[in-house]
Amino acid sequence: MKRRKTQSQEEILKVLKDSNSALNHDMLQANLSSKMDRATIYRILNRFSDDGIVHKIIGDDGKQYFALCLNCDKEKKKHTHNHFHFKCLKCGKVECLKNEIDVSLPNGYTSESFNGLISGYCSDCS
Repeated sequence: MKRRKTQSQEEILKVLKDSNSALNHDMLQANLSSKMDRATIYRILNRFSDDGIVHKIIGDDGKQYFALCLNCDKEKKKHTHNHFHFKCLKCGKVECLKNEIDVSLPNGYTSESFNGLISGYCSDCS
């Protein structure tokens, strides 16, 4: 089923595209030009995740961060982001690290998702 595009979706997508890091709900809401309620923002972000537009990163603070998918299969709605994420302890920026990783699982195991987070200080804050 084809989804209808709304102005709210377009605005959230623009904020994500303009950002150089993953954003949590509060960061995203602070960058929106129009006022949207929390439920609408979460609903749009979760739909974007389901549609393979963004992927979720669970921070060490328990918050969900969202980053645009670059190599995900939008047709199959499959996230293929086998990389770590880095969160700066000083500025709070969360970003995708480009190096892909290979995790060896025991025979018979199949992975569906991966969430790896490294905390430390980014190059701007070191």
